[in-house]
Amino acid sequence: MDRRQRITIELAVQILRNAVETSGQAAVCTVPVRLALRVLLPHCPERWPLVMFWDSASQDNDIGRSQGVTAAFNGIVRQLGKSGAWRAPMP
Repeated sequence: MDRRQRITIELAVQILRNAVETSGQAAVCTVPVRLALRVLLPHCPERWPLVMFWDSASQDNDIGRSQGVTAAFNGIVRQLGKSGAWRAPMP
């Protein structure tokens, strides 16, 4: 994978991480989130966490939205790790 693809994937993950952080206050079914999910689609062997993220992002219930988005984000990160497309930065 070339440098540009890695940067794009990192940006998409950052957009989703920011959405997870704000999902407790408001719906996060925004254009940037939609684009980030679309960018990550070819790099996730399984599609379910991407669909779950989008579905959860628009829920009315703050707690349900936050929990669903967080779980889906964790699934996306695992999928990206399995495919070798992304590794979490070391703290």
